Amino acid sequence: MLKDALPEIITQQLPGPKAAAIIGRRAAAIPDAIKCVYPLVIERGQGAMVEDVDGNHFVDWVGGVGVLNIGYSHPEVVAAVKAQADKYFHGMFNIVTHEGYVELAETMNAMVPVRGDKKMTFFANSGAEANENAVKIAKAFTKRPNIIVFSGAFHGRTMLTMTMTAKKAYAHGLGPFPDGIYRAQFPYLYRKPAGIKSADAIDYYTESLERVFEEASPAEHVAAIVVEPLQGEGGFIPAPLEWIQAVRKICDEKGILLIADEVQTGFCRTGRMFATEYWQEVGAAPDIITTAKSIAAGLPLSAISARAEIIEAVRGGTIGGTYCGNPVACAAALKVIEIMKRDRLDLRALEISAIIFDRFNSWQESYPEIGDVRGIGAMVGIEFVKDRMTKEPYPELVSAIVDEAVKTGLIIESAGIYGNVIRFLAPLVISDAQLDAGLDIFEKALKKCV
Repeated sequence: MLKDALPEIITQQLPGPKAAAIIGRRAAAIPDAIKCVYPLVIERGQGAMVEDVDGNHFVDWVGGVGVLNIGYSHPEVVAAVKAQADKYFHGMFNIVTHEGYVELAETMNAMVPVRGDKKMTFFANSGAEANENAVKIAKAFTKRPNIIVFSGAFHGRTMLTMTMTAKKAYAHGLGPFPDGIYRAQFPYLYRKPAGIKSADAIDYYTESLERVFEEASPAEHVAAIVVEPLQGEGGFIPAPLEWIQAVRKICDEKGILLIADEVQTGFCRTGRMFATEYWQEVGAAPDIITTAKSIAAGLPLSAISARAEIIEAVRGGTIGGTYCGNPVACAAALKVIEIMKRDRLDLRALEISAIIFDRFNSWQESYPEIGDVRGIGAMVGIEFVKDRMTKEPYPELVSAIVDEAVKTGLIIESAGIYGNVIRFLAPLVISDAQLDAGLDIFEKALKKCV
């Protein structure tokens, strides 16, 4: 079966002839702004493996950028989707109540580590929509207009979330942008300013946040602070728990809500069902959590969860939408959560993490181009630099490794504000043999490219 296969390239070159023809059609029919650097066209996927239209097999370390924690085409999820499709595809929740939406909200409310005893959840279609809705809720509850986000942040591509996103390559030429979004420095400890001791770094980044109140928006006008527990597009940078505790304290003192963007970190990726369980363990649980990506095994669905008094502050008609909480997507999500709990994919993420860190750390000893290895659970980044002293980014090497690895069957992707990080987001159902095969391909590509 494909899910048990190992990487194998059978065509003389990539793309193969069938894939090349389809990629040519893509170029003629679809805007070039929707880029794809990988020379393959998927025919089918199972587990962590992809087969292209020419019969080549690839191990996937990207997983739809964190969408496929449960893997491609999980048979139980496929069966749940088929069963729901036999009943009805769609029922707009503002028009007819469908039980799947209700059950999924109940399931989320029982799991999410947000503050409060009574919790509520509603659904949207994407991570960007979830983040935008979280901001709307925060403004409705606090009656305040402004939001604080961070350097390196990625929150989406709608007009509001594009403004919240730090990297303006995602927003080039699309302004003017919404007002009321202010930015502080995220604790990118590997690149902390020269002269700042590690012991003082948390204070430095906390002070950066507090300066926003003096230089951009008074605290009494800030509705929420939005944080990724581990920055994705920013370079797989974990938010230190000591810093999160400091942010939580600031929020409590100033009446600001803390929003956790768990779009990429949720659903067992970091060794917990949600990364903010780590926050909760140190007394810094968020007020609102947004989730998406792996919630429904690839079907469009996202969730916004908070304590009831916060969500109930919004007026009727200001949240929801035509496809939000689609019945087929809800059926998939319920089965995904059931499988993740039953099969302890949170523990599998920690097993994968140990293997990945062991190998990456050994490479760091051998290759001076590896500046930093970091992450939480099975969400790991490896940062490449031209010089360890200057830490000058090395995006050219990363691009070369990505291009070389796919030639022998490994799909990997870059990240980071400088494009010099390779991310690990393989499906959590990946086998040890597939994981080892991917690591071998990665190392061979690294050796060839340095």
